[in-house]
Amino acid sequence: MPVFELDFFGFRIAPTYYGTAYALGFALGYWLLRHRRVVSRERLDDLVLFVFLGVFFGGRLGYVFFYDPGYFLAHPWEIPQTWKGGMSFHGGVVGVILAMWAYAKKYREPFLQTADEVTLALPVGIMLGRIANYINGELFGFGPYSGPFAMMVDGIGRFPSPLLEALLEWPALFALLSFVAARRPKPGTVAATFLWGYAAFRIFAEFFRTPDAHIGYLFGWLTMGQLLSSLMLAASVFLLFLFSRDR
Repeated sequence: MPVFELDFFGFRIAPTYYGTAYALGFALGYWLLRHRRVVSRERLDDLVLFVFLGVFFGGRLGYVFFYDPGYFLAHPWEIPQTWKGGMSFHGGVVGVILAMWAYAKKYREPFLQTADEVTLALPVGIMLGRIANYINGELFGFGPYSGPFAMMVDGIGRFPSPLLEALLEWPALFALLSFVAARRPKPGTVAATFLWGYAAFRIFAEFFRTPDAHIGYLFGWLTMGQLLSSLMLAASVFLLFLFSRDR
């Protein structure tokens, strides 16, 4: 669904809500990283570019492998067609981790400190993405629902689960990360907190959301998002244990 449409000398300009959310998310993330003086002005552009590539390629490949590998195996030419939709947050996390590692290696920056700073800037972008999901009528919750902000899907009111996720994944998650960061923990602790915080909020929110139609419930009750978030939660707890040990 486009935000607006313009015909510019024969070229159609029609930015989507999801694309606009990505652009605003990265713009705000850039501002936050610059405001916090995470790296020098000369290297900030590269850091944001690395993160963007990690989000884009990781998110797309994560969707391909986690959510519909059979389809894309039969239609590999559709893998680059991101304008048709299909991005995985968990794949994006893997992509961003690899991107931050590559950036840290290139510039000989401390990887864990870089990860801590970048994760503080992520929640606002995640929130904007969820608002775009809501506007597009995607990732809707249970129905029938007639309460506030109901999503109308095929004439049936649905619970606005994207808005629930937006509240959990920005105000709540950002407050949690800010609280941990203010205590000046050991390097890597903020990033690990982001992983378990997001995972816990996502597992909770998925109980209010209908599963992906082509996947349904795994084992009769578990969504793919909850499964991937559970793995993330376990990994983050292990990382927190490592970071909390005396060095």
